[in-house]
Amino acid sequence: MKPYRLLTDFLAPLINLYLRIRQQRGREDQDRFQERLGIASLPRPAGKLVWCHAASVGEMMSVMTLLQALRARHEEWTILLTTGTVTSAQLIAKRLPEGVLHQYVPVDRWSYVTHFLDHWQPDLALWIESELWPNMLTALKKRNVPAALLNGRMSERSYRRWRFIKNGAEKMLSVFSLGLAQTGTEANRFASLGLKNVSAIGNLKYAATPLPCDENALLKLRTEIGERPVWLMASTHSGEEEIALRVHAKLARKRKNLLTIIVPRHPERGHEIAKIITKTGLSFAQRSKKEEITSATSLYLADTMGELGLFYRLTKTVCLAGSFTWGGHNPIEPVQLGCAVIFGPRMDNFSVMADDILGHRAAQQVDNEEELIEALETHMEHPEESRRLIEAAKPWLKEKQSVLEETLLLLDPFFMTAKKAKA
Repeated sequence: MKPYRLLTDFLAPLINLYLRIRQQRGREDQDRFQERLGIASLPRPAGKLVWCHAASVGEMMSVMTLLQALRARHEEWTILLTTGTVTSAQLIAKRLPEGVLHQYVPVDRWSYVTHFLDHWQPDLALWIESELWPNMLTALKKRNVPAALLNGRMSERSYRRWRFIKNGAEKMLSVFSLGLAQTGTEANRFASLGLKNVSAIGNLKYAATPLPCDENALLKLRTEIGERPVWLMASTHSGEEEIALRVHAKLARKRKNLLTIIVPRHPERGHEIAKIITKTGLSFAQRSKKEEITSATSLYLADTMGELGLFYRLTKTVCLAGSFTWGGHNPIEPVQLGCAVIFGPRMDNFSVMADDILGHRAAQQVDNEEELIEALETHMEHPEESRRLIEAAKPWLKEKQSVLEETLLLLDPFFMTAKKAKA
């Protein structure tokens, strides 16, 4: 991958300019920006260290349970977790297990990567899902750091792109002596690109710890809502708030006291969404402004960070957004918390998971806005329909959770080998 290294060195001024623009727009952490340049803000603890890289929020959430299990299984090891987004860092700050450190992953320039590895000197590297950085992976191989690809994911689009530079992909993937893919199709794609010793054991998201919740906040909201009918539109993207508003308007014709809760995927859009709701004339409360739900409140805009677990516990009927205008979100999170899950036609990013849960009749898919209205109407008129989905989801989820123990068993030899090498 020498051409890539030379290219990133040549483009250094543009890369630095791009980073500064991101910083000005709030997409980089002002206080910890040096970490993106490979300059650590924490000392390296003495002893063995395993580095786990999870690109952003989704990958991070899928790996948290694994990190806790690794700490319990190999308590003498320190774990370094890196992510690349401000949102992931904000969330991890509240959930970091004991013995786990967090840093931002450096941008993939050779000098930044070198600074990072010189400081942290990992004894083992665990790469989560699909973010493959040539300079970093080349540097790991050059330093003979054992590495494994976990929860490997490769879309058809990514596969086609990597096939054009198959020799480069093969060199990059050669750093991994173990590959654990989410599905057989993805395992075959990785194998075709040159990854040795790859197999499919399932998705770590199935074994993820349920999203956390502030119990006092939950009690307060339950008191405010009382016995009112309520439904949740979770993780909305642009254009889906309008869908939720139209659905609310039609459902509220029969249920004057209906409460609709909207949780945007990106809370910083709260002001923009509030303007959209204001135009409808509906009474709403905005959580970021600490406004309470009253009997006159028709909509609750929950534009805060890291509280989705609270709202999944608050409502039992959930429409998983992102599935009307984007590519869907993780259906496991609401299922874990006992929700009846409905999602739209676009679950491209979770197609295998969506097909699986639908095959077990543990969730419901709708093709459009009108079908969503019909589905919600059914769930409100016949609560047993919600209970059916919730009960069907329990054995489906339990069956999948063995992926965590399988992953731990397959990683044990890596820890043992690294321990002997260090000794």
